[in-house]
Amino acid sequence: MTAPNQMRRLTGQAGPAAARNYHAPRWNEPLIFALDTPGGRGVIPPPAPPELRQRLAGTPIAAARRTTPVDLPRVNQPQVLRHFLRLSQETLGADLNVDIGQGTCTMKYSPKVHEAFVAEPGLAQAHPWQEAETVQGLLRIIAELESYLAEITGMGAVCLQPGAGSMAIYTNVKIVAAYHQARGDQPRDEVITTIFSHPTNAAAARTAGYRVVTLQPGPEGFVPLSAFQQVLSSRTAAILVTNPEDTGVFNPQMKQIVQAAHQVGALTVYDQANANGLLGIARAGDAGFDLGQLNLHKTFSTPHGGGGPATGAILASRALAEFLPGPRVVLEADGRYRWAEQGPWAVAPVHPAHGVMGNLVRAYAWIRALGPEGLRQVAETAVLNNNYIMTRLTEIDGVEPSYVGPRLRPIEQVRYSWQGLTEATGITSGELGQRMADYGFHYWTSHHPYVVPQPATIEPTESYTKAELDEYVAALKLTAREAHANPRSVRGAPHRSSIHQVDPEAMSDPDTWATSWRAYRRKYLGQGEPVPPHWQPGPDTPAKPRPPKAF
Repeated sequence: MTAPNQMRRLTGQAGPAAARNYHAPRWNEPLIFALDTPGGRGVIPPPAPPELRQRLAGTPIAAARRTTPVDLPRVNQPQVLRHFLRLSQETLGADLNVDIGQGTCTMKYSPKVHEAFVAEPGLAQAHPWQEAETVQGLLRIIAELESYLAEITGMGAVCLQPGAGSMAIYTNVKIVAAYHQARGDQPRDEVITTIFSHPTNAAAARTAGYRVVTLQPGPEGFVPLSAFQQVLSSRTAAILVTNPEDTGVFNPQMKQIVQAAHQVGALTVYDQANANGLLGIARAGDAGFDLGQLNLHKTFSTPHGGGGPATGAILASRALAEFLPGPRVVLEADGRYRWAEQGPWAVAPVHPAHGVMGNLVRAYAWIRALGPEGLRQVAETAVLNNNYIMTRLTEIDGVEPSYVGPRLRPIEQVRYSWQGLTEATGITSGELGQRMADYGFHYWTSHHPYVVPQPATIEPTESYTKAELDEYVAALKLTAREAHANPRSVRGAPHRSSIHQVDPEAMSDPDTWATSWRAYRRKYLGQGEPVPPHWQPGPDTPAKPRPPKAF
């Protein structure tokens, strides 16, 4: 029986809810550097006119001229076209599937008209070092987007410099340190977070040198006020919390928690990576937060781009605005925009230019298109979709949502547990996700550690129709039934993806990483520069290089 017919028989559904007989092509495509061919060229740019070369002679630009060619692969245009089209065919991306299984990443539709906006020469050909007079339109977009985000979050000031949400969180932590240093309030060496807050909170605090105190949830899924009160002290520099947390549970005591932190002189930082269910409903500033962060590549519909380019926004109260990194865009009395240098207390810039400008334009256009009522509708639809799919998934034997009680329900996502199915069949949540790829869907477990046993995190957002949600549920139902009927097939999945199962140890082990072609050649092909001594195989690791001491 074919997979679509099996789906109809098992679920009693047909039409759009039937399983897709997905099969990805396999090209075994090499890295583009491996396609390097002497003499290969895509475009031959004309030389600079003699008058331009003469005018630039003796200037810093002339002194910076390369004496050797850029080390890029020599590939002609048809090869480049085939290479990237083949890679795209092997990718199950957000535009190809109902991508609600990406968990806390808030995958949503990014309007394609935005691509026309960012392709405009005024943006695409702009340079971050241009004089302010020549980019007044872009500076206006930055200034107005900052004002929109300030209004949406209730905060006093916004900085759009970070190139990622994690960069914004780390900057928040550095602002916390600068604030206490400016006040002479030392030592404050602890940061408090929660186990279901985004892991970047703890990672950023630890990277900045703080001791991290991680609190566990109560029976309703959130950390109660009393737990914060027990650990808050004169050593607390800040609390860093995500709300709703990565379980989708909103902490109703957050305003009291903020007040308790302020009573001991600590700052409060709101990671709003999960803000998609709060737009137009709840604001960080109204709860009294000092700092915060937004992911424009989540809540405000700019593309994730396969892990980048992302965009983060730093949020600050009016009192902490002077600590934001600069330069900042300001509007003069004559209606012109200019760059203002940062003040004496500002932390160092965190990006070589002012943010990822293309994503700022996309977020700006998305907010302008929706308006206040549309933003609230986004949140309400996301909450509705989440609760609908939660009701449908609880029809499956062996899965249950975590922290769902009579008083509270998850908002825009749910951390499910497949522990019952694992106990009955031996199939893990990760193996279910691998099998879902055979039906053309993405599926993710959760951040580590697995506090919820055999977790799965599903966040439908507002972008998907009821029919698409039903299609996802039907495929997950089929996969769960296959776990009972043919666990070996599920355990061996995916069978129809471009790449079979990936070794998770290699993915998480820095010893195996090669983040550039030069490093790959040196590390795995034995070509190029000599291998550094700390990469030489040791007696305890004969099969792979030893990591540098920095690790």
